[in-house]
Amino acid sequence: MGFNCGIVGLPNVGKSTLFNALTSTAAAEAANYPFCTIEPNVGRVGVPDPRLDKLAAIAKSQKTIPTQLEFVDIAGLVRGASKGEGLGNQFLANIREVDAIVHVLRCFEDSDITHVEGSIDPIRDAETVETELMLSDLDSLERRLPALQKKGKGGDKEAKAQADLMERVLAALRDGKPARTVEVAKEEQEMFRQFALLTGKPVLYVCNVEEASAGTGNSQSARVAEMAKKQGAASVVISAAIEAELSQLPPEDKAEYLESLGLDEPGLNRVIRAGYGLLNLITFFTVGPKEARAWTVRRGAKAPEAAGVIHTDFERGFIKAETIDYETYAALGGEGPAKEAGKMRMEGKEYVVQDGDIFHFRFNV
Repeated sequence: MGFNCGIVGLPNVGKSTLFNALTSTAAAEAANYPFCTIEPNVGRVGVPDPRLDKLAAIAKSQKTIPTQLEFVDIAGLVRGASKGEGLGNQFLANIREVDAIVHVLRCFEDSDITHVEGSIDPIRDAETVETELMLSDLDSLERRLPALQKKGKGGDKEAKAQADLMERVLAALRDGKPARTVEVAKEEQEMFRQFALLTGKPVLYVCNVEEASAGTGNSQSARVAEMAKKQGAASVVISAAIEAELSQLPPEDKAEYLESLGLDEPGLNRVIRAGYGLLNLITFFTVGPKEARAWTVRRGAKAPEAAGVIHTDFERGFIKAETIDYETYAALGGEGPAKEAGKMRMEGKEYVVQDGDIFHFRFNV
């Protein structure tokens, strides 16, 4: 399981409520959405995907196993974190280890819950966190750059390429722009990744609103959506209070509770799916009488890599992948009818996996 999202935010914005609701929901629905606690602040949740239930129904699978995403509840940040204020060093170290950032922003008024800044302004809060991350990145690169420049001048081509990229990133940071805004060529992407920049990670803004605005959002969440759009980031509206309540209900009462609020699904589902999309992941399936299972692979992966997600032997000895796309499988009513209609394809090592592909891998080791 190599994909995780770090949940960040200022104190008292609903960050831990969201994490606890995610993990409680996962634990309560363990039959369908396996959950395990790796550390007290790390949990895995199943990625909701109605296609999986449809496939299981068609194949009469005994059980369904969704693909999973890992969430990390990261210690609350305060102004000055980049200089070690509060739990700053721990916060920054933990963020460095995640693949993407889920940034919870408080978009509701409540006189009983104090705000660390004394007022409600999600844009300011987002900028506070982003500034601390940029300052940390700036410090990190400024310390590393001179040695690379020296090597580059000495004829080290790799060091020169790294220094050139680093200088472009530093220029953006000094201009108050996060590292992810820098255009990085395909051949530079691995170098960029190795810089381990906090502001190089994709961001999902989660707007925590009052219960009445859970379906439509409010004026504050609209401001966040506009900010996210300008940044090329994503945003989702939820009410952490509703999610916390929902996570405590038995499964049979959840639909009724959501309906009473005018909601068609839990906000957590949107958060999980958006986090999945943020990491540029796609899903493929394996389907049979014993189980229907969803698997995760990065967009652009080829068939042997997908096989390797299931077992390294499958990738090592990959021969072919028997493939049916989801739409065909669902429309024709399963593998047998798809085969009869000539819709099952044999794909080789260069085949690029498509979201929703159903595979049987042929391998020999």
